[in-house]
Amino acid sequence: MLAAGIGSRLGSPAAEHPPKVLLRFDGKSLLQFHIEILKRRGIDELVLGVGYRHQDIEREIDALRARNFVRTVFNVDYEEGNIVTLWALRDELRCVEPVLLMDADVLYDETLVERLVDSRHQNCLLLDRGFDPGDEPVKICVRDGEIVEFRKWLSVEFDFCGESVGFFKLSAEAARKVTAQTELYLRQGRRHEPYEEAIRDVLLTSPRGAFAFEDITGMAWTEIDFAADVERANADILPRILTAEEDRSLVMTIERDRGGPIRP
Repeated sequence: MLAAGIGSRLGSPAAEHPPKVLLRFDGKSLLQFHIEILKRRGIDELVLGVGYRHQDIEREIDALRARNFVRTVFNVDYEEGNIVTLWALRDELRCVEPVLLMDADVLYDETLVERLVDSRHQNCLLLDRGFDPGDEPVKICVRDGEIVEFRKWLSVEFDFCGESVGFFKLSAEAARKVTAQTELYLRQGRRHEPYEEAIRDVLLTSPRGAFAFEDITGMAWTEIDFAADVERANADILPRILTAEEDRSLVMTIERDRGGPIRP
């Protein structure tokens, strides 16, 4: 999980705001949301690529008593860009099992992770068609059912496109290829490229059907980039998440009382 950035677009001077993964909603940090959701979805370990005010993140991990689940990797060059943080996580990406690669600055309902983990596709992105077009969102463009572009700026024909959530399921092979592409970028001095470019290169050079997507349009989530995103998260996204959690809890209670299956 990428959690090293400064979050300079939040509007206040960096020294005045915490790392975005420590922003609090309903009394919980984003980090706590991540931990609770990933544990419920059967994830074994959360590895955080940290940088800006990493000591604060370490203290939150201790406060949550999550050392048995969360491990951190410090990127000393975190100010250079998130592709450098991705490279700091290279040992985790050079793996023998599938991995989830996630942006840390997202508030979301756990059904997004459920869709990603349970997807039949080995390499999967999450796509939301309900977004405001512009230069800011990273877009996933689809033609004839295949992903044909993955970046902010578009120059291809497509049937439809959606915003990327910033969550990816990668096979061990794909993760290794992304790592190798990241290393190439750094050797070329392209340290300020967005990390998505390395994924894009692997995606577009892979055989047809190697990468796919799950359409999560209508589900509750938001990326936290700007102060307005924090306001939207509190006013719109968080209430929807809390309502969904209450509904899931009610269903589990009913199933338990009836002696039926209990799903996380």
